[in-house]
Amino acid sequence: MVFDIVVVGGGAAGMMAAGRAAQLGARVLLLEKTDACGQKIMVSGKTRCNLTNDADLKHFIAMYGVNGRFLYNAFHRFFRTELLSFFASYGVATKLERGGRIFPVSDDSHDVVRALQQYLNDHKVQIELNTRVNTIKKKKDALWEIQTSRGIYSSRSVIIATGGASWPQTGSTGDGYKISSELGHSIVNLKPALVPLIVEEIDLAKSMQGVSLRNVRATVFQGKAKEIDAKLTPQVNYGRGEKKSAPPPVIESRFGEMLFTHFGLGGPIILLMSLAVVEALEKSPVSVLIDLKPALSREQLRGRLQQDFNNYGKRKISGIIKEYLPGKMIEPFVALTGIDPEKQAHQINAPVKEKIIEQLKSLRFNIKAALPLARAIVTAGGVSLSEIDPRTMASKKVEGLYFCGEIMDIDADTGGYNLQAAFSTGYVAGESAAEYANNLSTV
Repeated sequence: MVFDIVVVGGGAAGMMAAGRAAQLGARVLLLEKTDACGQKIMVSGKTRCNLTNDADLKHFIAMYGVNGRFLYNAFHRFFRTELLSFFASYGVATKLERGGRIFPVSDDSHDVVRALQQYLNDHKVQIELNTRVNTIKKKKDALWEIQTSRGIYSSRSVIIATGGASWPQTGSTGDGYKISSELGHSIVNLKPALVPLIVEEIDLAKSMQGVSLRNVRATVFQGKAKEIDAKLTPQVNYGRGEKKSAPPPVIESRFGEMLFTHFGLGGPIILLMSLAVVEALEKSPVSVLIDLKPALSREQLRGRLQQDFNNYGKRKISGIIKEYLPGKMIEPFVALTGIDPEKQAHQINAPVKEKIIEQLKSLRFNIKAALPLARAIVTAGGVSLSEIDPRTMASKKVEGLYFCGEIMDIDADTGGYNLQAAFSTGYVAGESAAEYANNLSTV
């Protein structure tokens, strides 16, 4: 049997591509190497599945960085409104949360996967699970030959939707990059994105492991931590989606939540800045300065601290610090300042108070590395966008070949942007491949 389209990969992009192509009348085969489709969807958004975002189109595009322009055509054809209508038609109601994030009302990613599976069933997509694709070749008769672990399939067109190389336990092991390269495509260097960071001061981080901080500002600098002037810490965010570029040596700066781990730094604002850190580490040392009290200027903090010292002069210094920091941070914080923890507040002189202010306003870490790609939420890099037609997701190198989703050199911050890109490019790839296969079959 010759299929009109073989879709390789049963993630968000692949399922949408297969369903849309079949909806248009194409005979579609979906090949998935694991035992179930939609495995990465299942674990996305902490299993709640952040489908998309309420941001306007301009802001949406900005969240993908310099490659965001590639998505304009796909978003004009299938964007948030169409996506939410699609899921509503399959009984998945959605809700808007903080930061414009849109989730299923049920808070259950299984509902999203079930809707996509029903979409495939409704349009009679043939699905083969536990099927690894080994090679894809274009034959002289214009048909494609797909060699797999379970046999050989033929088709008029192929959509590669194998995802990235992060979260390999969900099936994203980077297989598609090798296949795409063999078909003549360039692969932009793969890097981890949305990934925790390993610090050189690992003992300090470990001593605060598990501490989650809210309303702090973390700023990434090019340079070693001890060399950075803390007064350069900005009061505004810099990074993807922000209007202005960061003034050197600032790379990015974010306000929000973060946490300490046994190896370094994690949490939302750290993940958002991680790709910039990875890229900056290729040039020279990188450091992170954490302002633990960004709502207070140094002068305001100095005044508040002095008031506490005056009011509670007989307290141990640790008793003063506990008013400013979570309990688990107090001992390592006091050790950083070099103060005897048994000293009472009235025994602390002005220079030592300045050390306390310095640490509260600029807790410093040197970044050693990011966790490996397999531990990242998203893969940055992939099939070069210069070799893909943004109007159709078709290969510019090989006729009848299409791409969609994370295999392409597209990545974004957290907030529903990556899934929206997967669904949108999948929709366009499926539609385009169906049209191509139909034209080929009528020749």
